[in-house]
Amino acid sequence: MHGQLARISAVLLAGVVALTAPAVPAGASAPGDLGGDLDAVLADPRLDGATVGVVVRDARTGAVRYSRGAATPVLPASNLKIYTSSAALSLLGTGYRFSTSVHARSVSGPTVKGDLYLRGTGDPTMRAAEYDRLAAQVAARGIERVEGDLVADDGWFDAVRTPSHWDPTDLQYYYAAPISALNVAPNDDFDTGSVNVSVTPGAEGGPVRVGLAPATDVVKIDNRAVTGPSGSPSTVSVERAVGSDTIVVSGSYPAGGTPLTVLRTVRKPTMYAADVFRKALRAHGVRVRGTTERGRTPPRAARIASRASMPLSRLMVPFLKLSNNMIAEILVKAIGRKAGGEGSWEAGLPVIERYVRSLGVPSARLEMADGSGLSRLDRTTAGDVATLLRKVRRARWFPGWYRALPVAGDPDRMAGGTLASRMRGTPAAGNVHAKTGTLTGATALSGYVADPSGRPLIFSVILNGYRGGAPKDVEDRIAVRLAGGAPSSVLRTAQAGPQLECSWAGLC
Repeated sequence: MHGQLARISAVLLAGVVALTAPAVPAGASAPGDLGGDLDAVLADPRLDGATVGVVVRDARTGAVRYSRGAATPVLPASNLKIYTSSAALSLLGTGYRFSTSVHARSVSGPTVKGDLYLRGTGDPTMRAAEYDRLAAQVAARGIERVEGDLVADDGWFDAVRTPSHWDPTDLQYYYAAPISALNVAPNDDFDTGSVNVSVTPGAEGGPVRVGLAPATDVVKIDNRAVTGPSGSPSTVSVERAVGSDTIVVSGSYPAGGTPLTVLRTVRKPTMYAADVFRKALRAHGVRVRGTTERGRTPPRAARIASRASMPLSRLMVPFLKLSNNMIAEILVKAIGRKAGGEGSWEAGLPVIERYVRSLGVPSARLEMADGSGLSRLDRTTAGDVATLLRKVRRARWFPGWYRALPVAGDPDRMAGGTLASRMRGTPAAGNVHAKTGTLTGATALSGYVADPSGRPLIFSVILNGYRGGAPKDVEDRIAVRLAGGAPSSVLRTAQAGPQLECSWAGLC
């Protein structure tokens, strides 16, 4: 974790960014007429019959340099995070921190008389290590026993874990995890609400070994998988059915094979967090006599341990670089809680929409059904995305937010993010700062680029209903052309396999 935090800090503190745009790579030159060049890129046969929204604007004057389908409502995929992230910085503030705390009504020597309360406010960065440190604080108070229950207080948010309109077939995968005011992230990417499932081969013909990290009893393992002959193909499947707390591992995995690790969501995030914390208490010599329950912290309970997250300004880096859906949804509920005292999608989304409208996005062209862009009910336009991208340049928080956007062609995962492998070796590399987006039938890229003269441009490319896999190369050709390169320098590609928000296989 310390390595990732260092990289996040480096991104945020790496000098003063000129808001005009980054330096233009040597040798960049405008190939010809912009309109003609972009028309040629968009003449790709995969876009026949597609809904195309493309806008290029001068960042300083707002003048439109190119426009096609600018006012047509489209499914934005993860480009919706542009709205959610900018609203969060404006409405919550750059210094906003999530808190997690431990409380008790009565402590007598080494004993908590009554219940011990674990209270959360939605922190997406709580991993097993953070719960361990909380437990260590409790033990450092000299506490050894809890006579009552461990009570998990998730009342800062409502009890709705995922939007009802998300595709049920997505709900076992990390990009569609349930959220709570108490969460556990299994990794440094803060994929909260998920658990690492490891599959290791055993003796040939015997069962495979399956583990969970962090260890938890909230999830059950049904291990039906066997160890196949060395060199045999893997047919292992790791599945959690909707509504089930059991992960079924089936198929065959070759003897001597490298251990396999996959993420699967945990249906009850609050109880998952409480279970991880209870195990940490036990490891530090604190025994809880009672059960683990959901409940509320009494008003007069004393705080005996606490932990604050990194500030929101730093959280923007893993959020936007890695296109983290769960952070987006947690921010929606945090905004609802701050604005109206209710941590829900129903409370938070209208507040974000009002903020976006205040920047010039007409309400008739905006529909936010979630904060991440995973919902297929979301709608906006490429023109409106470009409008917001221009308006936020005036915000005090803009420099850090700009740096938190993925950077084309930068191989450092905490710099390039979802653009790390794209546009390398072109004038767009190190120049384009933009948010990606991918759903089946929808792809998007919107952000900032410097033209060959160093003039800053804003662009938004949102494509829906194309033929075949996501034509990411079309987006890249446009960005490369704006940076002064030849569109033909980008190889034609189409994203194969699942196209979901957010899959690193697809680099959304």
